[in-house]
Amino acid sequence: MEIIVNIKEIDGTQMAAKITGDFQINENSFPFTAIAFGRIGGQNIGVKLTDEVESKIKELGFDIDEVIAELQRNLIQGNLNLPEGLTKESFIDD
Repeated sequence: MEIIVNIKEIDGTQMAAKITGDFQINENSFPFTAIAFGRIGGQNIGVKLTDEVESKIKELGFDIDEVIAELQRNLIQGNLNLPEGLTKESFIDD
């Protein structure tokens, strides 16, 4: 399964940030929110999907746990598209 992640907004710091955006599976786009935590134990991201989004994903025949895991993996690994003016480096510790 290939997921394309598009970030719309990141609000917070390198320690903790709220992320909003959408992700695409095939031709379908779904909104998500996430909280990213850093430092102790490494980067961790918790993704939240609405019940409606989860239902639509299931209707398409995808396993919701696999979709969330892949979305989180993309976010942690930096496989994402950022809005103009925001760079990955702006959230890296010096």
